[in-house]
Amino acid sequence: MSSKIADIRCQLFRVPLREAMSDAKHGTHTHFELLTVTIRLADGSEGTGYTYTGGKGGRAIRAVIEHDLVPFLIGRDGADIDAIHDWMWWHLHYVGRGGITAFAVSAVDIALWDLRGKREGQALWQMAGGAGRTAKAYRGGIDLNFPLDQLLSSVAGYLDAGYTAVKIKVGQPTLEQDVARVRAVREMIGPDVTFMVDANYALDVPQAIAAAKAFAPYDIYWFEEPIEPDDYLGYATIADATGMPLAMGENLHTVHEFGYALAQSKLSFIQPDASNCGGITGWLRVAALFGPAGIPVCSHGMQELHVSLVAGYPSSGWVEAHSFDIDQYTTRPLLLDQGQAVAPEEPGIGVTFNWELLSPYATE
Repeated sequence: MSSKIADIRCQLFRVPLREAMSDAKHGTHTHFELLTVTIRLADGSEGTGYTYTGGKGGRAIRAVIEHDLVPFLIGRDGADIDAIHDWMWWHLHYVGRGGITAFAVSAVDIALWDLRGKREGQALWQMAGGAGRTAKAYRGGIDLNFPLDQLLSSVAGYLDAGYTAVKIKVGQPTLEQDVARVRAVREMIGPDVTFMVDANYALDVPQAIAAAKAFAPYDIYWFEEPIEPDDYLGYATIADATGMPLAMGENLHTVHEFGYALAQSKLSFIQPDASNCGGITGWLRVAALFGPAGIPVCSHGMQELHVSLVAGYPSSGWVEAHSFDIDQYTTRPLLLDQGQAVAPEEPGIGVTFNWELLSPYATE
């Protein structure tokens, strides 16, 4: 069979960031890890998928792929993505159900979708539902460590780049510090720019309620990850107490976790990340849960891929343009048109890496 998997190659890159970036719980980021998976079928066709980390765990993800997936994937029908996805889930189930194994599954799954699109002559936005080629976009900063003048300069740069929506980190040592920064950003951007905040689960429920009430005068579009993602009922408590729109999802790795969030958390927005929720298959399964419930399906990170999913899926979600700008190492960085992100038209996932740019950061 020409669609049998003949070869799989993994590469891991440690890519430095242009400046150190901090949030409330993960500390300071100096680089991100990019792991790519290139699958070649018996007919010679190839597709490339990938995942990324905030700087830790890349070698473990690579080991899972090379030692626990590759030997069992060779010879399988690469065209049967759903079957392979489910097989990987159960193959790794006892040691996984999320975490490192979810990242490994995601990278393989994305490579298979790249192959499907190239074989069928379809772009990812078409395969994701074909609703359109554009999506709302915002620029998210990892900027908790920035002094106020640097924060304001950074946000001004987002607006200069064409974004009409921005997000900053909160989670300073005191709520008063956070409120001062939120106030300063709102005063600078004016009333018409969409403004989100993200605490990276730095708070407990009472602190989050106090923060949401304190942020309310500044027209916050959503409050992202105020508390740990596993406290599904805590999100509902915050929503009921404040009426603040809440968003989360980047730290949920299985469709079951997303199901709990849908049933219990009273979210206004969901943010699956295809790099860690089971790839494109996983992202679309999450969308199939939340879209019919009227909850906009958004994204986290890897804007170069997610633009196609958010644009193509019939929802009113947002694409996050992340500070881990993987797209700077591709042949097509995210394209904006009047504040809207535009999905690539080329068959496949629309992400082609510039291997020459990445080569200095390759690891053994």
